Amino acid sequence: MRMLHTSDWHLGRSFHRVSLLTAQRAFLDHLVETVRTRQIEAVLVAGDIYDRAVPPLAAVELFDQALHRLADLGVPTVMISGNHDSARRLGVGSGLIRQAGIHLHTDPDACGTPVLLHDAEGPVALYGLPYLEPAMVRDRLGAARAGHAEVLGAAMDRVRADLATRPGTRSVVLAHAFVTGGAASDSERDITVGGVASVPAAVFDGVDYAALGHLHGCQTLTERVRYSGSPLAYSFSEAAHRKSMWIVDLGPQGEVHAERVDCPVPRPLARIRGPLEQLLDDPGLEGHRDSWVEATLTDSARPHEPMARLAERFPHIVSLVFDPDEGPARTLASYAQRLRGRSDQEIAEDFVEHVRSGRAADADERAELRSALDEVRLDDTLHEVAR
Repeated sequence: MRMLHTSDWHLGRSFHRVSLLTAQRAFLDHLVETVRTRQIEAVLVAGDIYDRAVPPLAAVELFDQALHRLADLGVPTVMISGNHDSARRLGVGSGLIRQAGIHLHTDPDACGTPVLLHDAEGPVALYGLPYLEPAMVRDRLGAARAGHAEVLGAAMDRVRADLATRPGTRSVVLAHAFVTGGAASDSERDITVGGVASVPAAVFDGVDYAALGHLHGCQTLTERVRYSGSPLAYSFSEAAHRKSMWIVDLGPQGEVHAERVDCPVPRPLARIRGPLEQLLDDPGLEGHRDSWVEATLTDSARPHEPMARLAERFPHIVSLVFDPDEGPARTLASYAQRLRGRSDQEIAEDFVEHVRSGRAADADERAELRSALDEVRLDDTLHEVAR
């Protein structure tokens, strides 16, 4: 069976206040054309279809058009909700949509209920595991504790139990999670809970292919466990990413052969760094005139109107960062710059150490901070669901 694995569309997202709707439409055109010309037999979308729980109308319309186009091709499509999606909103009408061959999996209780497809080699069971917020689904799944590894493990136990009743059936799982060994970027929303966000790849043992979503870089964790990554770059930390989808051929004995298919690039990303005058004069930067640019200025003193001057040479500059190379001006680095790449837990622990003149939080205090952060995250999640 030939499958197309994609994820993290984030419909409705912008890039530094630049609308990406046209680029997202071009990607979906490319996806539909790939399905049509490459004889795809099933489309897998591993979560974060929208960028937020209540997406803008234009994003909803774009998603609706994509569903109609896929249904018109007669190719079954399996989708799961991600941590950016509102599972309840995305799942509205899923029973009716299923009749058109579009299978939306948003209910954790249905983790062990597959979509059954058939090809010349026999049946294939596709299990959709929506993003599982540990504190919200622990009891429903019977997990030992409210952790990512435990709830995903409990969901996979249901998958394996169902699969055991289907001898000779090949299997595919869609999941939205941070799996150990994956490389993160700046544009994924933090899903840390209980101090640990990642789950081991071994949780997917027993299935032929795990189609993952959440991390925005395309990556292979094992031959059978892969991230497709996002189809577009959503932060400058993804400047070096090759945006693509996986075409996965599942053989008669569950053998996996995967091929990357590149996605359209609306505009390349460029990170440039140096004193303002150097960035304005360096002939080696001429190739970035049509790129979205992030410029980091290393001048010891803040130059006059740097954004306007840079925009004359780089019309698509969207981000300006000040990071002086040396001297007192280094303290001018922005608060966001100093916190970049640090988790909420690390920031809170740093604050405790700062206000106590260098005495770091002990184990009990770190546990209290972790518990408080988890409660805030759960409250935010419940608020989004209520909305």
